[in-house]
Amino acid sequence: MGNETAEQKIGEESQSTGARVPVDRENASPAMAPEAGTDGGIEATSEEGRTDAEKLAAQLEAARGEARENYDRLLRVSAEFENYKKRSAREMEDYRKYANESLLRDLLPVIDNLERALAVPADAQNEKGLREGLELTLKQIHKLLECFGVSAIEAEGQPFDPAFHQAMMQEQSDQVPENVVLRQLQKGYAIKDRLLRPAMVVVAKAAAKSGASPSAEGVAEAQS
Repeated sequence: MGNETAEQKIGEESQSTGARVPVDRENASPAMAPEAGTDGGIEATSEEGRTDAEKLAAQLEAARGEARENYDRLLRVSAEFENYKKRSAREMEDYRKYANESLLRDLLPVIDNLERALAVPADAQNEKGLREGLELTLKQIHKLLECFGVSAIEAEGQPFDPAFHQAMMQEQSDQVPENVVLRQLQKGYAIKDRLLRPAMVVVAKAAAKSGASPSAEGVAEAQS
């Protein structure tokens, strides 16, 4: 009865106004109720948004950390490459300076033989020309060595230096101090600032002090 009365009232109103009003015959009440669970859906959506933002923040931090590691690695590689270039340049410079080291070392015995030949005194006229030829050859070889940066090492009269001198023997002497080169047996040579061959030398040592007393000498003479 209630539904029919409502429909009649709506029909009467439509007839009086001339407008057609649709009537929901199944649910006569025009009230619209909100859908169940709407607040819960909004909260779930906001939670998902926060989770996505946290994931993006974590990914961003990880990317920044990886970028820092890559930058540090780049700096290390750059430093190593700079050191490599400096080391290669230094090695190349040493190679250019000392490339002829072995050749010059093999040439030194030739100089030794020439110097020994010149050390023999000339006692005949025919030997004079030979000596002059040897002297000229020796001068030319020394000039060649100078062109390659080879120089003789001063030894005689110098304090003994194991970096440049090779002691062959010791000899007592009261003319020079102890540990001073008394005599040179063979010349030493250096190429620029590097030792090519050490000088063979005789090193002075202090003369032995006589410990015999006059009385002891008399006893020795009496025994003889």
